[in-house]
Amino acid sequence: MDRPERDRRATPAPMDHQERDERTEPAAMDRQERGQRAEPAGLDRPERDRRAALARDKARDLAAKGVTGVAVTWVDTSGITRVKAVPLDRLPHAAAWGIGASPVFDTFLLDDSTVQGRFAGGPVGDLRLHPDLDRLTPLAALPGWAWSPADRYDQHGDPHPLDARHLLRREVSKLAADGLTVRAAFEVEWAASIGDGDDFTPACTGPAYGMTRLTERADYLRDIMEAVTAAGIEVRQIHPEYAAGQYEISVAKDTPIAAADTTILVRETIRAISLDHGLRASFSPKVLADGVGNGGHVHLSLWRDDTNLMTAGEGPHGLTKEAESFTAGILTHLPALLAIGAPSVASYLRLIPSHWAGAYACWGLENREAALRLITGAEGEHHTAANIEIKCIDQSANPHLILAALLATAQTGLKETTPLPPPVTTDPATLDDQPRLPTTLDAALRSFEADPVLTEAFGEAVIDTITTVRRGEIALFADATPEQIASRTRWRH
Repeated sequence: MDRPERDRRATPAPMDHQERDERTEPAAMDRQERGQRAEPAGLDRPERDRRAALARDKARDLAAKGVTGVAVTWVDTSGITRVKAVPLDRLPHAAAWGIGASPVFDTFLLDDSTVQGRFAGGPVGDLRLHPDLDRLTPLAALPGWAWSPADRYDQHGDPHPLDARHLLRREVSKLAADGLTVRAAFEVEWAASIGDGDDFTPACTGPAYGMTRLTERADYLRDIMEAVTAAGIEVRQIHPEYAAGQYEISVAKDTPIAAADTTILVRETIRAISLDHGLRASFSPKVLADGVGNGGHVHLSLWRDDTNLMTAGEGPHGLTKEAESFTAGILTHLPALLAIGAPSVASYLRLIPSHWAGAYACWGLENREAALRLITGAEGEHHTAANIEIKCIDQSANPHLILAALLATAQTGLKETTPLPPPVTTDPATLDDQPRLPTTLDAALRSFEADPVLTEAFGEAVIDTITTVRRGEIALFADATPEQIASRTRWRH
C-alpha cells in the first residue's frame, strides 16, 4: 500500500500485507505443478493434436456455461495488456496452431506509438498466440466470454525469445532443479473515478481506510469479491486505501506463473465491474500528480518441500541462510530491477520517501518505508505466512517479466550466499547512510544496462527491447510536467 508518511468474475493476484497465506489449496497445487513443468522446446504435431483435443473438451464445457468467445491476452514491454479473441468454436485451432499477432507489440509505448529496436519493431514478422488451456477461465464480469493468458511462439512452434511467460517459466525451472519453489502474489491497488472524460473524480469521499468508503461503494466491492471468487480464487482481503477513491484487494499466494496471470485477470475484472457501476478504474502508479500512487507490491516466499525458508532459521528475524541469500540477491540488484518493476516515467512520481512506496534500497522487519519488508505474520502462523514484500514495484510492470527478473537476481544471491546488511528499524529517510533507489527512469535504465545478472538471464534481444522501449517513453515525456505525465498515464494500465 502507498500512503504518506507516515464483471463479474475473473482471476486475481495479490496477497495481504500481514497474512500472505498460509495454506496451499488443491487448485493452487495443480497450478504449482503446472508452473514448474517444462514445456516442449517446440510444438510438434503430437503436441498440437493433444492441445486441440483438450481444447475441444474445454470448449464443450464453456459452451454449457454460455461462453461464445475467448479473449487471449499477453502483456507488452510497457506493461499494457493486449488481446486477440476468437469465437469459441475456433478455440481448438487456436490451441493447436495459435492466433496470429505481430511481434511489433514488443515495442509499443504506452501511447500506442512504436519504437524500433535491433530485435523487435517494424511491420515485418508474425507470432502465434497459444492459449494456456490450464488457465482458461469463464468471465462472470464479461458474460459470454472466457479468458486465457497466451504463450507466444514463432511460426515454427518455438518459443518467442521475448515472451515473458517463457522467461519466467525458465527461472522457475532453475529453482526447481535445486529443489526450491517460490510462492508469489501481487497486491492490486486501484483508484475508482466517477464522471465522464479523462479527468479523475474520486468515486468515494470518506476518509482513508474509513468504513464510510466501504459503505459508499458496498455493492461495487461486493461484486468484485464475487467475481474474483467465481474464478476459483480465494479473496483474502478487500479494503479502502489511503488515496482518494483508492481500494485494494488481496488473494492467496500461488506459483509465480499463476500469480502473474492472476494479477492480469483481477485487474481486468475490476475494470469491467467498474464500468458496470458507472466508474472507471485506474491502476496507474500516479493517478494525480499531487496524490499517492497505486503500488503493485510483490510478495515472495521461498520453499523447500513443505518448509517455508523465510522462517525458523538462524538468520536475522528467523530467516534461514537460503532465505537470507535469496532476499539479499534481490536487494543488491534493486536499482536495475526498477527498469522492469517501475518501468514508466510516472513510476518515479510515486517512488518518493515517506509515502510507504519503498524509495530506499534497504530492508527491515515490518518496515513499510523499506524497499524490502520482511513480513512474519501473527505468531503461530509464521511457518506459512512469512514472506518478503517488494514495495517499489508498481502496476505498469509486466508481471511475468518482473517476477522473472526477481527470481534471476534472487538465485544469484543463493549461488553467492550473499549476506543481508543490517535491517533498518526506522524510516530510512531519517538516516544519513541509506541509499536512495533511482529517482528517474533514466537512472534506473542505466543500472539495468550495467547489470550482468539480468543481462545473462534475459539475453541480448530482451535487454535491447526493454532499453529501447524505456528510452522511447523517456523521450515521450521529455518536456512534460508531472501533471501532464499523470494525466497521460492515468488510464493506460
